[in-house]
Amino acid sequence: MEYAWLRAGFSTRLGGGSQPYGDGDLGDLNLGWTKEDPEETVAENRRRFMRAVAGPKPGELVTARQFHSGMIRVVGKSGPETQSLRTPEGRAVLRGDGLMTDRAGLMLGVVTADCVPVLVADVRKRVVAAFHAGWRGTLARIVERGIGTMQLQYGSRPKDLIAAIGPAIGACCFAVGEEVRFDFESQFGYARELFSEVYDSDPVRDKYPLLFLTARAPGHSNIGPQIHLDLMEANRRQLMDAGVRAEKISVVGECTACMRLPDGRRRYFSHRGEHGFTGRMLSVVGVV
Repeated sequence: MEYAWLRAGFSTRLGGGSQPYGDGDLGDLNLGWTKEDPEETVAENRRRFMRAVAGPKPGELVTARQFHSGMIRVVGKSGPETQSLRTPEGRAVLRGDGLMTDRAGLMLGVVTADCVPVLVADVRKRVVAAFHAGWRGTLARIVERGIGTMQLQYGSRPKDLIAAIGPAIGACCFAVGEEVRFDFESQFGYARELFSEVYDSDPVRDKYPLLFLTARAPGHSNIGPQIHLDLMEANRRQLMDAGVRAEKISVVGECTACMRLPDGRRRYFSHRGEHGFTGRMLSVVGVV
């Protein structure tokens, strides 16, 4: 390990004790407080994952009550004490979508099931941060703002930062509305590079194209391509815009909606891919 003091990891849906979710099976590793799982099952799943990432004494896990925002919380020495950050069961107390700390013994976590988890570490100051970036948080520049907060709070220098972007819904599967493209184009000069147009393959339409002709004027038909957004690339660009070197950014690159195991099972939970009935993954980073 290059940095012996650093621990970080992204979960899959494998190796837990949860009931089957969507296309899963008994043994799903649900790490979110969903109503389908008993609290003790989720707590045990979290203990298993934390031991796998950080060893037999992983320290305190701190998460936030996420709500797709640009809100960032500073915890530990420069922020609230851990007692105020979690309930006795381990549920989050503070609202936000970004966490950072310089305190050893804390593991910061974000919960996802398609959104982009971004983990950052300052290898000089030993500061870590975790960000939950859905399309709304990405639009709010949560990662870019988070790097700025690290600079203000801890004196972090972008050249000392390393980052990892975890599994998330890929451009292959993330269809959005025209209004989302408009919002991104109003905020980012490179927004057009983040979008692509995808035509679904429809065997009926391919065989009988005349059935789908429309008398509407061009541009007014509801038949056309889907607009897909590359959220992982959007957050990689934010890291670079904040000064993080491209070679210091690792991207897992696996799509939570369509990535499958050799036996056909899903590798990850996906809110969109499983139509809302799914568990949650956890992405964590901390200083031992």
